[in-house]
Amino acid sequence: MAALMLQGIGSDVGKSVLVAALCRALTHRGLRVRPFKPQNMSNNAAVTADGGEIGRAQALQAMACRVEPHSDMNPVLLKPQADRTSQLIVHGRVRGTLGSGNFREARGALMTEVLESYHRLRGQCDIVIVEGAGSPAEINLRKGDIANMGFARAADVPVILIGDIDRGGVIASIVGTRAVIEPEDAAMIRGFLINKFRGDPALFDDGYREIERRSGWHGLGVIPWLSAAARLPSEDAVILERPADPRDGRRMIACPILPRISNFDDLDPLKLEPGVEVAMVPPGRPIPAEAAMIVLPGSKATIADMAALRAEGWDIDIRAHHRRGGMIVGLCGGYQMLGKRIADPLGIEGATAEARGLGLLDVETTLSSAKCLRRVTGTALGAPVTGYEMHMGETVGPSTERPFAMLDDGASDGAASADGKVIGSYLHGLFASARLRDALLARIDVAGSGRDYVADVDAALDEIAAEFAAHADIGAMLRIAGIGG
Repeated sequence: MAALMLQGIGSDVGKSVLVAALCRALTHRGLRVRPFKPQNMSNNAAVTADGGEIGRAQALQAMACRVEPHSDMNPVLLKPQADRTSQLIVHGRVRGTLGSGNFREARGALMTEVLESYHRLRGQCDIVIVEGAGSPAEINLRKGDIANMGFARAADVPVILIGDIDRGGVIASIVGTRAVIEPEDAAMIRGFLINKFRGDPALFDDGYREIERRSGWHGLGVIPWLSAAARLPSEDAVILERPADPRDGRRMIACPILPRISNFDDLDPLKLEPGVEVAMVPPGRPIPAEAAMIVLPGSKATIADMAALRAEGWDIDIRAHHRRGGMIVGLCGGYQMLGKRIADPLGIEGATAEARGLGLLDVETTLSSAKCLRRVTGTALGAPVTGYEMHMGETVGPSTERPFAMLDDGASDGAASADGKVIGSYLHGLFASARLRDALLARIDVAGSGRDYVADVDAALDEIAAEFAAHADIGAMLRIAGIGG
């Protein structure tokens, strides 16, 4: 069975998108393809068909392959909880926490399990497309590495290096990578791609040839800026640092960027609605008074984020918005914050045992070590809804007698205020349901588009795959991977 690994000169160079593009392009060629990322660090995750969780990017890449996501596609997932602590997910299940002190040793010990997942995937397909993490040039992290060259050499998978020309310095970045990594690691790299090119690629011909000459690696294409990638769900929190383009005349939906924000891709379907502007509010700025709706997002550390929300004065903004009759929607951790109290008797999130919530819903949450991971379907606001639960803890109280959703398995989800202006739900991905999204937007006097978000993402995958295939030497990449002569 064949395999190919795409690594980058750094974070946010477009690895996830190019892996998705290649997966869809090869699927169009009739190959059975599976995505794989040995180790990921992200608080944006998805629930898999086998009841585990993996990084959102790998779930998207599975969609590109037209297969269900599986926990083997991302065997090690680190979910940051604090500056030096991450929750460790192995094969889709919580295994504890990792701190900066034991990170390298613990990570290296996971290589066997990473390889087990990889070999199971290889047995299911014609080719595995592997995504690296960060950069192989981070030689201070090379010992115990399972994310880049450590995996590539252990599994004997050839590597294509991706350079991002949009950020500048791409020649030095690729040639510099060749200069600092071990010769044995450099031997695994069989070529490079230039990503995010704008303008006439002929202007880069000399630079392209100079990279080939100085690195000894073969160029495999110059990929243009893929505008359709903006319609894909984002996993990387770097996207939160980029301000959205203002759109006059739209109703604003505001979302505060909490320090441990998670699953912020929940808002992506709203960003495609022509009648709204989604404003991600960074620390140091108030929640705009003109917002028609505030969405409190998921959180990897609800109690800590509740404290951060108060420190920013956002609790005052939210209460003022509520007094003005504005809509408020809390998702997962955001739902917990809307209640009266969040208790952590087992110290799941840290030393703080409990926190006072916003008190906009008459509920209380108790965190626990058991993690709920499941896909669900049901009905909410008179419309069908599909989503997934991914949370630790239970929320109870009188407001749950007015649930947000009734699930098909007979259970209820979430809570609502008596006037329907405050809604809390544990369902991630609910805005992707077109009729539900339209019903919610109607509450802020916006006519929803009825747009099928999943179909739109699928169409975007087709578009980036076509662009990729037009500018990359896929035949050469397949030969490097072990397919063809």
